[in-house]
Order: sequence, then structure tokens, then C-alpha cells
Amino acid sequence: MAISLNTLASAKGARTKKFRVGRGEGSGSGKTAGRGTKGQRSRSGGRNKLKLKGIRSMVLAFPKLRGFKSRYMKDHSVSLEKLAAKIGSETAITLKTLKAVGLVPKSAVGAKIIGEAKLDKALHFVNIKASATAKDVVEKAGGSFVVPPVKKNKKRV
Repeated sequence: MAISLNTLASAKGARTKKFRVGRGEGSGSGKTAGRGTKGQRSRSGGRNKLKLKGIRSMVLAFPKLRGFKSRYMKDHSVSLEKLAAKIGSETAITLKTLKAVGLVPKSAVGAKIIGEAKLDKALHFVNIKASATAKDVVEKAGGSFVVPPVKKNKKRV
């Protein structure tokens, strides 16, 4: 049979008949028509314009989200022991070399060397932060920390 406008029909079960409430007790939704008894919502025209809540009760109803989370990423901490085991005495250790070795995740923005360990090789770090104890250990072994100067933006006049 060819499809034409007069033969078009929706699939079986796609359109269900609207259930008519309040048509006697035998229907299963008679008497109060599924609205319960009494109260503003049971009356006709009662659902809209319910009592307006004041701002105080709304604020009290909101979840208590406390604290502060910075939107800036923190430096990833690297143990001096793990670093000494994985890295040989290279000319300059940068964030790129730490990522290549796998000590710092690829998404890291910065790194900080922490902890204490016995070093027998001189490690030279470029643009990497360090804790006070780690800095002492590296410098005693003959290593160094080079941090390029930060350029400050000039204020507009």
C-alpha cells in the first residue's frame, strides 16, 4: 500500500489516551482525584501562587559549601630519593625532563623538590622550586638551583 497523507498513523502504543481522574471510586482515582485531602494543592487553582519563601529560608535550604579551592594548580612534589634514583647527572633538569622520566604527571604546571636523601652527584635544576632541606642537600652535593627572574607587568597610568 502506498504511503499518503490519509494513511499516515503513529506507531501502536505511541499515543495513550489521557486518564480522566475524578470519575468515581471504581476508576481507582476518584473522590479526591489523586490530590489528597485538604490543603492548598488539593483545591482548584491552588497550585500556583503558593506561599512565597523568604530569602532567609532559601539560604538555609542551600547546601553548606565551605572552604576555598584555588583555581590555580599547585606544584607537583617530587621526592629527592626517587629523583636521585631515576636521573643521572644531567646538565640541567627542567620540568620537561621530570615529565619524560615519569616523576611528574604530564598535566603538571610546576614541580617542587622535597625531602632528604644522600646525593653523590651534582644535580642542576632550572626553574624548579625546592624545600629548604632539599636545597641544602643538593647544594652540599655540588648542585644548584637556577630560577629565571620573573617579569613584572607595568601598571597602567
